[in-house]
Amino acid sequence: MNEKLLQISRRIRELREILGISALDIAQNAGVPYDTYVKYEEGKLDIPISILYEIAAQLDTDLTVLLTGEAPRMDSHCIVRANNGVDIERFPGYKFSSLAYNFKNREMEPLLVSLEPDDEPAPLVIHGGQEFNYILEGCVRITLGKRVFDLNVGDSIYFDPRLPHVQAAVGGSAKFLTVINEGK
Repeated sequence: MNEKLLQISRRIRELREILGISALDIAQNAGVPYDTYVKYEEGKLDIPISILYEIAAQLDTDLTVLLTGEAPRMDSHCIVRANNGVDIERFPGYKFSSLAYNFKNREMEPLLVSLEPDDEPAPLVIHGGQEFNYILEGCVRITLGKRVFDLNVGDSIYFDPRLPHVQAAVGGSAKFLTVINEGK
């Protein structure tokens, strides 16, 4: 596991301990087994983005604090120059880059997602709110519940992310913009 992911795990544990919240409470409220949550905090297991959002909400902090160790500072606008988003690696071949990490009190999370073909598909995830994906490069296969859609450059999908879902690259690398509103 890379150092960035270990730092995120350490920040979560430290903030949880400062606030006097038990790991068991966080795990139960996030809907994950306690043993899995402990592995998240130990940096032994990648934390799905949906669980990161849930942990941030339970710790009453912004996701940016967990990702970077710093609080967002901008309240009127936030410019993120090309290739300067905060990267989050989740699964093999699956990388997120936060495009509004420095904006305070965000009501949505725009992320640039880069996908590489992988023999081991990422697991299905669920989270609250709403999600929008716009394909920028390549072909993205989106599994949404029991349905599968292949989207190409310029295609988009808006959906209820409470349905189990996952995106995968088809026939080569792919890139898409996703905007997630967690429904706070």
